[in-house]
Amino acid sequence: MTDLSTIVSLAKRRGFIFQSSEVYGGLASTYDYGPLGVELKNNVKAHWWRTFVHQRDDMVGLDAAILMAPQVWVASGHTSAGFADPLVECKACHHRFRADQLDDPSCCPNCGGDLTEPRMFNLMFKTFLGPVEDEASNAYLRPETAQGIFVNFQNVLNATRRKLPFGIAQIGKAFRNEITVGNFIFRTREFEQMEIEYFIKPPSDASPDSDMECLERWIDDCLRWYTGLGISPDHLRKRWHESRELSHYSKATCDIEYLFPWGWGEIQGIANRTDYDLKAHSKASGVTLNYFDEETQEHTTPYVIEPSAGVDRALLAFLIDAYHEEEAPTADGKMEKRVVLKLHPALAPIKVAVLPLSRNPRLVPKAREVYSAVRNSAGFVCQYDDAQSIGRRYRRQDEVGTPLCVTIDFQTLDDNAVTIRERDSMQQVRVPISDLVPALKERLP
Repeated sequence: MTDLSTIVSLAKRRGFIFQSSEVYGGLASTYDYGPLGVELKNNVKAHWWRTFVHQRDDMVGLDAAILMAPQVWVASGHTSAGFADPLVECKACHHRFRADQLDDPSCCPNCGGDLTEPRMFNLMFKTFLGPVEDEASNAYLRPETAQGIFVNFQNVLNATRRKLPFGIAQIGKAFRNEITVGNFIFRTREFEQMEIEYFIKPPSDASPDSDMECLERWIDDCLRWYTGLGISPDHLRKRWHESRELSHYSKATCDIEYLFPWGWGEIQGIANRTDYDLKAHSKASGVTLNYFDEETQEHTTPYVIEPSAGVDRALLAFLIDAYHEEEAPTADGKMEKRVVLKLHPALAPIKVAVLPLSRNPRLVPKAREVYSAVRNSAGFVCQYDDAQSIGRRYRRQDEVGTPLCVTIDFQTLDDNAVTIRERDSMQQVRVPISDLVPALKERLP
């Protein structure tokens, strides 16, 4: 398994992920996505949206506000002890820890000092709306995207006239004031979620396990999404929550975990939230949030299956699983280490790199012509790279996961053909420039 430090180094060196506010010494556990990172992150989100929204006829989308009425978080249970962690502090070094994550809750793991008694620490970030900072202007940065979907259930239902079962999907930022953060972008206080609330008929005497069957289907669909994008099935597992772990709203929850360098860690949770949220908001707001079943002529409160994935955690899993070191021949026949990021082409930040053999003035016009055709006619995100030797440029594109390189050489000036080089196999094929765009489209999704 690749060391996390190797991935962190690659991420910074190649422009995937930077420490936030680095020029000021950095802000702990906050990160900025660089030129390649933002492309990779957007590709992860776009593929998820295409798979779970555009390619299904039972799904619609939503983009709810980050700031919501504070009553939302009271009704959902987030202001209560159910959304709090036990906090302890070392009396000697003053580091703080989650008590439930310590082997010895009385001894500091850093210096061995005594710890304070645990106190519950709410994870929501509090802010104020307007110029006056008082209780009446309290607001919170949302700790999850789900509640924006629940409070809009009736709006979406009225606007789309959907029939059960159907889902509402959302991608957006969430914030949790975690006591313990770390492992790069795995656990941070600001993160992004890809979340679905899938509304189904409540279980009945005729189909008492319908909700759990739906939960199982969503688990399988989500696992297929990860493996379909190249993650090894051996690096994924399902972990069902024990009863003592279940959230206050959950009948059953299953985590999809990835084998990170430090061990298994959750990248997605799929929960059976029952009818808890819609009933809670109906009661608190006085607005009925239910569904009228035209077949039975009855009003019912749907059950909800919630697949919720972390964008940043998924991206980290894709990076780690794609990272490979292998031996490859150099131009003079020797062997050297090749670092290659075998990202699925749908996720790769750069799809095609256009590489003139050199900066010779005779090659530049033709290379620029090819670059323009690939970028504009094919619509691929591509890069023009003419710095250093062609071998070094191949290695550089391998390291950032570019699936295909197109090389323009002096023979191109005679036969009007170029060489396509494939990242994983390093195989090369020569094609006429007139056939280049179709040839690239054939090799890329």
